[in-house]
Amino acid sequence: MQKPKMIENEKDFCCSSGHKLPVITIALDPKLSRNQRLLCTERLENTDIDGKAVGLKKMIQIIEENQVKKMEKVENIITNQIKLIESLHSVLDQMKSLVMQKLNQLITIIIEWIQNLQQQRSQCSQYSFFEELEFMVLESNQADSDVDIQEIWKTNLCWTSKLNPKLEQFNQFDAYNQCQQLLLSLELGSHKTTQNDQQQQININNMNQEIQSVNTKTNIPPSQTNQFSNQLNVKPFNYLLIQECSISQSNWCLAIAIDKDCSTLVAGCGSLIKVFEFKQGMIKLIQTLNQHKDLVTTLNFMQKSKQLISGSFDKSIIIWKQNQNNQWSYQQILNGHNGFIQCLIINTNEDLIISGSDDCTLKFWINKNEWLCQQTINDHSKYIYGLSLNQQQNRVVSCGYDQYILIIEQSEQNKEWKVIQKITIDNYGYRVCFIDNNMFLFTPNSKEQISVYEMNNHNKQFTKTRDIPIKSGLDNNARFPQQYINQKSILISKNGEYINLIRKKQNGEFLTEQSIHFGIHNLYGTMSNDGEYLITWDYQSKQIQIRKYKEQ
Repeated sequence: MQKPKMIENEKDFCCSSGHKLPVITIALDPKLSRNQRLLCTERLENTDIDGKAVGLKKMIQIIEENQVKKMEKVENIITNQIKLIESLHSVLDQMKSLVMQKLNQLITIIIEWIQNLQQQRSQCSQYSFFEELEFMVLESNQADSDVDIQEIWKTNLCWTSKLNPKLEQFNQFDAYNQCQQLLLSLELGSHKTTQNDQQQQININNMNQEIQSVNTKTNIPPSQTNQFSNQLNVKPFNYLLIQECSISQSNWCLAIAIDKDCSTLVAGCGSLIKVFEFKQGMIKLIQTLNQHKDLVTTLNFMQKSKQLISGSFDKSIIIWKQNQNNQWSYQQILNGHNGFIQCLIINTNEDLIISGSDDCTLKFWINKNEWLCQQTINDHSKYIYGLSLNQQQNRVVSCGYDQYILIIEQSEQNKEWKVIQKITIDNYGYRVCFIDNNMFLFTPNSKEQISVYEMNNHNKQFTKTRDIPIKSGLDNNARFPQQYINQKSILISKNGEYINLIRKKQNGEFLTEQSIHFGIHNLYGTMSNDGEYLITWDYQSKQIQIRKYKEQ
């Protein structure tokens, strides 16, 4: 420890009377000024001291001892603080190394991407005279050129999917948005190059192949081809924005639900639930519910009993009911989860609620005069994001951050739920949806695809059979669950900045009819049970927007 050092020199001390004699005594009289307290021998003999006096040597010793004690305390505190700050320095160094490592990974991907494109360019720079002559004779040179450009587009999509998950870690940086804009430009630029020239021919070819395939399998005579084509293909559709029905909503609106007869719309606006009257797309605020203490994350109507279920970041689930005056009040609060409520579904009999949470558990709530937790399943190891019930209501599929899909089945004997299959996946996802008893769809995070899983009739296990291409981009929230509208055979899937509207065709194939681009992935909403209305809120427009189904 450093020894305290007095800045003054003892030899320079002198009394205020000007005697050029050494100071020997210190008067501890508060009434005296600083210099008057220093007394030489002559001053000491001629001064009446009002208070205590101490010899100079003794006073210097006392002060030095006090300074040593003070220095020890300061030294101990500063030593401990420096150790903590050095630890902080070490952690920041580790963070710096990790960030540099991750940035180097991004740069490596970029370099490999460029090399891949350069390799394609090199391949295109060489040609065979005889092959090109053959193309010209067969008038197929343009088609071959389109294939090359399609390969460039596929290359960009492949590398974008590799880059985006790693880039997502830097979404707080200003440069992140610039990167996303550049990636979007790459995708759109490649897409536009081929889309206009090819789309019409591709659609025609696909249609002819589908019709020919069905004709071959069913031995339909060629004369009946046109009639079958009309039966196979329902009219194309899209959802058109009703601009005059949009209303401003500045608070985050993470959950939206609409009742069966499209007369009541509810929206979770922050911790509030706003209740709107809904008439042909027009909405009017009629009530605000404020029981939740944190963000409302999920809303579900009970279609038979006119009740409403809400889940929140406050870890609670609330059952709401409507009185004769059409006013809503809470009936029961369900407590049991130790983490945020992320997802919630209700069976068609409305006597079972299944909830998923950040506490990695699924809870099954049953109604016996009041709602009680009947069972808890702990097979997920991380946050649970998506839930869906099959048509028969005896099987649940769940997905979460742990890169597992669980198939959970209800026993016919004791009615308990049991995990019967655990599917390991390459990438976690937020959304999963049963189409019927034997098929469900799962969406991997931030990928341009939806995976189709179908049940094998022999072993009753679900396996992935194919992927549906979609538009997506970065996605980092679990709100806006997938819905399948059986009445219209439409799947609605929020993916990144897009809402994809996909028709399930009679031959079992899926066709994307419309992809609505919102320009931001903070996008939430729902579709009415009959598929007539699509209701959304996004952080860019900060509006609740209504879109209506229209056949083309």
